[in-house]
Amino acid sequence: MGEPLKIIPLGGLGEIGLNMMAIEYGDSIMVVDCGLMFPEDYMLGIDIVIPDVSYLKKNAEKVKAYIITHGHEDHTGALPFILPQVDAPIYGTALTIGLIEEKLEEFGLAKSTLFETVRPRDRVSIGPFDIEFIRVSHSIVDGCGLAIRTPVGTVIHTGDFKMDQTPVDGEVMDYARFSEYGESGVLLLMSDSTNVEKEGYSLSEREIGKNLEEIFRRCEGRIIVAAFSSNIHRIQQVMEAAARHGRRVILNGKSMVANVRIAHALGYLKYPEGLMADLKEIDSIPHDQVVLLTTGSQGEPMSALTRMAMDNHKQIKVRKGDTVILSSKFIPGHEKAISTMMNHLYRRGADVIYEKVSEVHVSGHASQEELKIMLNMVRPKYFIPVHGEYRHLVLHSRLAARIGIPEENVIIAEDGDVVEFAPEGGFVKAGKVESGRVFVDGKGVGDVGEMVLKDRNHLAQDGMVLALVAINATTGDMVYGPEIVTRGLVLEEGRPGLIEEARKVVIESLNSLNAEVKTEQLEIKEEVRRALRRYFNRTLERKPVILPMIIEI
Repeated sequence: MGEPLKIIPLGGLGEIGLNMMAIEYGDSIMVVDCGLMFPEDYMLGIDIVIPDVSYLKKNAEKVKAYIITHGHEDHTGALPFILPQVDAPIYGTALTIGLIEEKLEEFGLAKSTLFETVRPRDRVSIGPFDIEFIRVSHSIVDGCGLAIRTPVGTVIHTGDFKMDQTPVDGEVMDYARFSEYGESGVLLLMSDSTNVEKEGYSLSEREIGKNLEEIFRRCEGRIIVAAFSSNIHRIQQVMEAAARHGRRVILNGKSMVANVRIAHALGYLKYPEGLMADLKEIDSIPHDQVVLLTTGSQGEPMSALTRMAMDNHKQIKVRKGDTVILSSKFIPGHEKAISTMMNHLYRRGADVIYEKVSEVHVSGHASQEELKIMLNMVRPKYFIPVHGEYRHLVLHSRLAARIGIPEENVIIAEDGDVVEFAPEGGFVKAGKVESGRVFVDGKGVGDVGEMVLKDRNHLAQDGMVLALVAINATTGDMVYGPEIVTRGLVLEEGRPGLIEEARKVVIESLNSLNAEVKTEQLEIKEEVRRALRRYFNRTLERKPVILPMIIEI
């Protein structure tokens, strides 16, 4: 009897983003994707979030490879932080590797990392695993699903996908290979759940090209297109529309410039000579001959488009007659920032076109009917929905049950679960491994935990009170203060006498202490904290962070 096959999600099951899946057999682990997620509203000050890889660190000698399905940051963005902890070769298609290499270069890791570039239908052997890369359609070129042959059976991982019958580059999803694996027998399918709530089919990317063409035809001023820099198909269509309408394309934003350079060098992005212009030329080209391709579609505070909207961009001033196209999805949690940015663009005199008023974006993820087709092509014995919040996983599992997969063979797993498939058949949830989220704040990785976030939220909601008291080191008598300073609590002008009353409360509280306690600095600190907490809770019904500072003289 052989060993079990272990499927261990470390991210992406219970959230959007953070995608990471460990597949383990014997002394070998292969890791599918290594993504980040952007911080949620309560994560004050956090730049990005990466998966907790404690399990991989404990088993670092087993980790044989990172297999990356495509180049989006929610599948690649954690690599610069995790590779120094758990090093292994990275396998991916040409554009995927190109984008990863660019990112690792920033962190000084590119030269020390082993890259293995593959093409769709290539097969590689890694320990006990035989992996075939299968082309899928998505909102970035060169995306692949995976067929992973293991000693226990074949596992299919779709990666992110949709079923686009008319892709911009003509590279249709490889239905044949998925179906062939379905014919030969698949133990387990893990399929993208992101868009499971949407009925029907996803629109083709080519439809967006037609809509962009119509906008370009009627615009008389400058056109500013904000898109994800990784969406090479969208960038290609913008460039084609610009060329047809006699406009030159100017790039703006670090990632936009880098990704266009990489995609063009690898042959994924094609444009005629003379189409591109430098940002320095923007004021010398007639307005009706300019297309500006920029980052910042999510209203990020320091992004290029936000700075334009705030009239704070050094080289680009948005004027009346400009048309701004937000050609991307509004990521949940960014709606307020995007709305504010759009309001400022309108104040500058621009016309703004976005998803709610015109079809200038389509999803790169499969809707319900496409998910059913994938399930019917692959016909797995077992099914684990991946890539989604918990409700997405539940809805996808119900979809699988509706098309005939036995309910007992549908597994809803969460981050950290260990799902074991035995060689003789059957599966079991064999406990959990350490998993979760690691916060990256500036140069700090993991040094901000839940308690720090709790303190930040506490400060944001209720403010802070600093109480400075100087005492005689021998007698414990107060010789100065208390000096009360507040931040984020209340304006003193609005509540005259509040601070003076707080000083009296501290004085009375300290005077009531006996002689022994007065000489104990920790006791005095706690007494000041208790007195002020009670006072502000009673007078303001607020609980600010109280920071007593006791100086012994």
